[in-house]
Amino acid sequence: GRGVTPALDALFPTGSRARPPAIGSRSARLAGSRVITRKRRRVAIGCGRSGAGGRNMARRGLQLNGAPQPLVSVAEGSEAVDGGSGGPPRWGPQHAGARELAELYSPGKRVQEWISVILCFFLISFNFCGLILYLRLEHIVTIMVGVFAGIITADFASGLVHWGADTWGSVELPIVGKAFIRPFREHHIDPTAITRHDFIETNGDNCMLTVIPLANMAYKFFFFSSELIHRTYAWEWFVFALAIFVTLTNQIHKWSHTYFGLPGWVIFLQDWHIILPRKHHRIHHVSPHETYFCITTGWLNYPLEKIGFWRRLEDIIQRVTGEKPRSDDLKWAQKIQ
Repeated sequence: GRGVTPALDALFPTGSRARPPAIGSRSARLAGSRVITRKRRRVAIGCGRSGAGGRNMARRGLQLNGAPQPLVSVAEGSEAVDGGSGGPPRWGPQHAGARELAELYSPGKRVQEWISVILCFFLISFNFCGLILYLRLEHIVTIMVGVFAGIITADFASGLVHWGADTWGSVELPIVGKAFIRPFREHHIDPTAITRHDFIETNGDNCMLTVIPLANMAYKFFFFSSELIHRTYAWEWFVFALAIFVTLTNQIHKWSHTYFGLPGWVIFLQDWHIILPRKHHRIHHVSPHETYFCITTGWLNYPLEKIGFWRRLEDIIQRVTGEKPRSDDLKWAQKIQ
């Protein structure tokens, strides 16, 4: 009763002609859930932000392509799933756009992912053995610096790719549309779809990105002299760490959407923000999905948001090209059949 009464007062003020629903009725429960959902929206918007940056984020979130947009976390609230009043689902696997995008996953795409995963993990194993073979005690400090730089670079690269695919382009583009932009569109209207993908579908594209730098490293171990490898040893660790974390980015992203059955060591890494935490990533999933794009560790999300990095990039591109950010993303979100 305590949660429902304020909702009834808000929806049916004194003097209103409409008759308030009876306590315990479906309408009353729905009214109470709307109040809770509004509170969750405010928490989602405020989480991880402070000061003028957070207020500007909230104001910008109300406008997309000149039309008001609700600031709704797709992971929160029953209205986001069932439309709130028996209408078509707004998010989730039953959303019309989500179903259509899922059907675009082709056998050819599956083959590409299998080949990429096999090559990538073979090269990772080979290069790790090469790095251990040339290890010296005096390399320890340079290894630590190289690994840290590789992780930071991977986090920024994940944000850049994520921002680009979320914000620009279309599923209708030749080759890259269905193969690479499609998963980003599907993810915003069915965020839990990634948790139903197996290891190959989850990691195939990222493995493909790292095959070339890993192959180049393997070539060095085959054909370069020991002296030359020792000279570039710190650089090789940087490239190796960068490749590892780029390869694992989508797996880490998948874990950030998984709330049951995660191994204890994954939860430990999330809780200590060594990899992307679940609560941290929720901020990105507040419509219209315009911030916190880095999904490897998430370390760079706050500083990039603080300086308005993505917003400035979008403003420049929009002025030069006339294209509106996230227009294709919004089109798929609005599909109802």
